[in-house]
Amino acid sequence: MTIRLTWKRVIVTLIGLFALGMAYAWSGLFNVAASSGHWAVTDWFLHWVMRNSVQTRSALSSPDDAADPAGLVSAAGYYASSCASCHGAPGVRPLPLMQAATPPAPDLSANAREWTDKQLFWILQHGVKFSGMPAWAAQERPDEIRRMVAFVRRLPTMTPAQYRVLAGGNAQGFGAAGGRFDSCAGCHGNDGLGRGQRDIPVLAGQNPAYLAAALESYATGKRQSAVMANAAAQLTPQERVALAGRFAAMPGIGGGTTGTTDAAAARIVERGLPDQQLPSCRSCHDAAGAKPFPVIDGQKATYIAQRLRQWRGEKEVVDARKSQATMPVIARRIPEDMVEPVARYLAGR
Repeated sequence: MTIRLTWKRVIVTLIGLFALGMAYAWSGLFNVAASSGHWAVTDWFLHWVMRNSVQTRSALSSPDDAADPAGLVSAAGYYASSCASCHGAPGVRPLPLMQAATPPAPDLSANAREWTDKQLFWILQHGVKFSGMPAWAAQERPDEIRRMVAFVRRLPTMTPAQYRVLAGGNAQGFGAAGGRFDSCAGCHGNDGLGRGQRDIPVLAGQNPAYLAAALESYATGKRQSAVMANAAAQLTPQERVALAGRFAAMPGIGGGTTGTTDAAAARIVERGLPDQQLPSCRSCHDAAGAKPFPVIDGQKATYIAQRLRQWRGEKEVVDARKSQATMPVIARRIPEDMVEPVARYLAGR
């Protein structure tokens, strides 16, 4: 006897299979325990889908300049405090608790070789569903993602000693004996002068009220930075004020004489360009820290320049939310060839 295949029978069969699947899911018989692991075919299929998705989407959306090797200090500090517990690090084993996940996080000292920079950028920016890998916490900070790509790229050849040097106090964990200050000093230095040239600002001598307010803004998401939000979220209000005061009391920025005689740069900083609707830097940033804005006199020229360039980007706007929305507009009105001279003028000594 032959059974004639009709659309009605196909639809009824599909509805029946769907109903059986829903009944099985409702029954609770499906084991969702991480301890049960995946079937080998399930593990293969999920990784196969993930790799195909990353390869396709990174080719379409990741920037060509996906890695920035000039910011390894901040990337290492963030990795030590946020990533090493799952992925491990040179000379540091991942936490057994995190490795009990299904699937466990891969060892990046080996796994990083399997991905291109563009693919690493996409994974870091967007995360991976069903894996525990989160998206980057500050989508408006592709500059931070580029630094992390460069750091992850170096993990396969990085020695434990090199890792400890880059991560500083963060290599010992945020709750290490040195406490909160040592964790901050891992990037910003024990002297508050910053251990990185482009990615770490000078905090020493800064307005303490501004530093405390910045930490609060990072902790509450008003300012965008996955690196700083992770650190600030672990601080109490009292700790934020105490740390701000400690760094501000150190000798550092502010009150220095300019280190360049560039007249065009001096005009932008001191008087602005009214014909281009560019206000002077001094209208908000004074050298004494008397205004509720950061002191930038004596800040690193490389740091000032990279921040201005990030703000100028049309697709890569940094800190473009709420109280920070002014700076992208200001930065775009500074002539491109004046970014470096203005940065040097403000850096002074």
